[in-house]
Amino acid sequence: MSAPRPGALEVLIRRVDPDVPLPAYEHPGDAGADLRTTEACELAPGERAVLPTGVSVALPEGYAAFVHPRSGLAARCGVALVNAPGTVDAGYRGEIKVIVVNLDPRGTVRFERFDRIAQLVVQQVERVRFVSVAELPPSVRAEGGFGSTGGHAAVDEGKSGTSVQAAVGGTAGGNRYASVVSDREGQ
Repeated sequence: MSAPRPGALEVLIRRVDPDVPLPAYEHPGDAGADLRTTEACELAPGERAVLPTGVSVALPEGYAAFVHPRSGLAARCGVALVNAPGTVDAGYRGEIKVIVVNLDPRGTVRFERFDRIAQLVVQQVERVRFVSVAELPPSVRAEGGFGSTGGHAAVDEGKSGTSVQAAVGGTAGGNRYASVVSDREGQ
């Protein structure tokens, strides 16, 4: 795990669970520090759970922390975060909890105590003053949204009607559980 760079923002953290490892950056240059669960949990297909991380933080005014999914869990196990990214406001002092869902249609996912379940990204945020106006200034994009800029075969006009299937490697073991072992080992 990499150490924070010199001059890094200091964030006060309290262990709600005295044994939980502190959030840490796995590699130099990582934006998110890994959060771990303090409880074992088993999720059948379609189930969700609120998992405790065993830590609470005191962020400086003008900052927020955002709880992002871990791509390895999504790719290998179909695990997503229900409200990604979750927002931890500077004034919040409670335990950070992560709402996970098993989107795999067939396999159960099991988490063990101290498995890495999400990433915490701390960012400076602006406080704004909203000004009511009758009309907004024009822009190139205008009101185009929800795929209006293209970039995907299902929405691009003039493209062939081929479908693309994406398959992620990995199998369910003999006990029909998706494996998070390789994720625990940082692979």
